[in-house]
Amino acid sequence: MASSPSPSAPKKSARRVPDEAIPRQIWVLVGAAFCIAIGFGLIAPVLPQYAHTFSVSVTATGVVVSAFAAFRLLWAAPAGVLVTRLGERPTYMAGVLIVAASSAATAFAQNYWQLLVFRSLGGVGSVMFTVSAMGLLVRLSPAPIRGRVSALYGSTFLLGSIAGPVIGGLLAEFGMRVPFLVYAGMLVVAAALIGLLLEDPRTQASAGRANTPVMTLSEAFGDRAYRSVVGSGFANGWANFGVRVAMVPLFASVVISPKPWIAGAVLAAFAVGNGAVLPFSARVADTVGRKPLIIGGTLVNGAFTALIGVSASPWVLLLISLLAGVGAGLLNPGQQAAVADVIGSDRSAGQVLAVFQMLQDVGAILGPIVAGLIADRVGYTAAFLVTGLIMMAASIPWYGTPETLERARITSQSRES
Repeated sequence: MASSPSPSAPKKSARRVPDEAIPRQIWVLVGAAFCIAIGFGLIAPVLPQYAHTFSVSVTATGVVVSAFAAFRLLWAAPAGVLVTRLGERPTYMAGVLIVAASSAATAFAQNYWQLLVFRSLGGVGSVMFTVSAMGLLVRLSPAPIRGRVSALYGSTFLLGSIAGPVIGGLLAEFGMRVPFLVYAGMLVVAAALIGLLLEDPRTQASAGRANTPVMTLSEAFGDRAYRSVVGSGFANGWANFGVRVAMVPLFASVVISPKPWIAGAVLAAFAVGNGAVLPFSARVADTVGRKPLIIGGTLVNGAFTALIGVSASPWVLLLISLLAGVGAGLLNPGQQAAVADVIGSDRSAGQVLAVFQMLQDVGAILGPIVAGLIADRVGYTAAFLVTGLIMMAASIPWYGTPETLERARITSQSRES
């Protein structure tokens, strides 16, 4: 008798994936994410070129991107503590406003060192709102539709990322500093959305959710899925948050074409490929599993990232960037859902989320520096090849990792019973 309910329960859960309503508070997070994404997209194609105007090397240009990630890394653990003590909502708002101030200051940098300092300090606020947003998504996402929620959040972020680089490239025609000021304004709008429309999740918890033990780091690292996901997170940070942001616009402007809009279009092509595959990824993540998406995503993204350096024309670079984005669109929903499956909706895990974010930031720090050194000494082809191989290697631990989707289904069943 014990075996008969279990086969039917997963089918029942899978059938309800498209019908279960997305909570209103998730939509608030989605709106804020769009404001942040379109603002970040404005400066993504401009930042490396802006740094290059101070007559520095490719490596020094990469350091500007890496320094931002370095401050995110240094502040990740304190950010986890702030989330635990203050709550996700106030930590999110404070972080967004810190990045807004940093972006405005960056626009008025008078030399490379001021640019480096102002941009670096933005990393403090960035990790505060990133860890807070991850915690909110884990708390508020219904277990059976975690892939769908992750894809919605990611696709909305990508809509901003698609429009942002194109607009940023056009705004740069009026001056490299303009996109940074517009970004600061978009961040203020995001903070207002969270402050006015998002309810404090701690109120909901005290209203009826049972208290459960905080997940410790030792418990998380004892889980094979968590060990695998921090590995793929590291590679994702290296390739997609580090090298793609720092090196691809520079490669496009130095090797392919000096026109600012080319770099913006290349980043937008990545975002288009990413966003186009997210509806498929969401359904697969919530019906088939997280693991196939993570393995496929790392392999596809890594292979096409490795090919960026052999691009000989803007159109080839646009196509390769588009396909690399498809790989990222496969990877991210499965990866985010797997993290939530490991933690569960009812547990506090600020430090566990912070460490996952820290490993991504370590990749984002090392990637531009190592790839920049390789590009300075050997060439862009070798730099992108190494990056692609690192991403593909991240698939290896997942082959022996158990699928985590069943955890979401079991959680959903236990809540219904």
